[in-house]
Parts: sequence; structure tokens; C-alpha cells
Amino acid sequence: MDSKYKKVFGGNSIEAHRVELILKDNNIEPILKDESESARLAGFGAPLSDLIQVFVHEDEEVKSLALITQLNRDE
Repeated sequence: MDSKYKKVFGGNSIEAHRVELILKDNNIEPILKDESESARLAGFGAPLSDLIQVFVHEDEEVKSLALITQLNRDE
């Protein structure tokens, strides 16, 4: 299956939501994929990891990666 969305970040909840805010501030609508939360909501018990993945449309991948790189430099 060919996806039009690309993963630009993976990290803990705090970092992922920070990336989400930066992207939204720059008119990019990210999609967050939190499999541990999905498992919890489905009743499969406590999550094993706190990894959240951030995806953006392939047309916004380069701009998103530049913003994330800048965010990491500012830390």
C-alpha cells in the first residue's frame, strides 16, 4: 500500500506534542499515531512503550523536517 503520509518524528508524548504544536503553528496538520493509547482504549492492558509517531503529508515532509531540526537546535 502506497501512503501519501511520511513519518517525520517518533518520541515520547511530551516531545511528540511539542512537534505537533510547532507544525500546526506553521500551517502543517500532522497526524499522531499512538499505538499504546489505542491498545489501552481497546482494553489490551497497560502500554509497553510511550512512543508516539508523527506523520505529515508527503508534500510537507521537507518543511516539517526543517522545523523539527530547528526545534532540536533551539533546545
